[in-house]
Amino acid sequence: MFNHFLPNEHVEDVFEINPVDLKNKGVKGVITDLDNTLVAWDVKDATAEIQEWFKKMNDHGIQVTIASNNKEARVKLFSEPLDASFIYSARKPLSKAFKKARKQMGLNKDEVVVIGDQLLTDVLGGNLAGFHTILVVPIVETDGFFTRINRRVERRIFNWMRKRGKITWERRND
Repeated sequence: MFNHFLPNEHVEDVFEINPVDLKNKGVKGVITDLDNTLVAWDVKDATAEIQEWFKKMNDHGIQVTIASNNKEARVKLFSEPLDASFIYSARKPLSKAFKKARKQMGLNKDEVVVIGDQLLTDVLGGNLAGFHTILVVPIVETDGFFTRINRRVERRIFNWMRKRGKITWERRND
């Protein structure tokens, strides 16, 4: 059961995920979380670096869809200036939003990766839906109320996986 929480890859931030490497692996689409994955959860607009990351993905023909459990106003305000597709109130880890994003992109499962900062929503949901998952370190160490609860559970899962040799990397605050 705990294997569903195990990401395929772990990186420090989205900037380590580059479009050339993705294309070389046959990836044509990205489903990414928003809060604490692309920007801090309390930052409303994309930073210049995130704008550049989206541009690089687009320039290399990689589609990006933002899938967030947040409300429409938050996700729309962030996504529209980037000309990015988005799904709000995604109810991750349920697989419906992941499948919807893949279908909207017109891609097969093996052509899409899921990027996010949470095991309990992004990684679990992406794995259950059959996608390659990439876990990023949360941008900031503060979170909204429900995410703080998730982080406590995540620490226990990380410790369990670490003790069994399933992960070798460390995360901040582990």
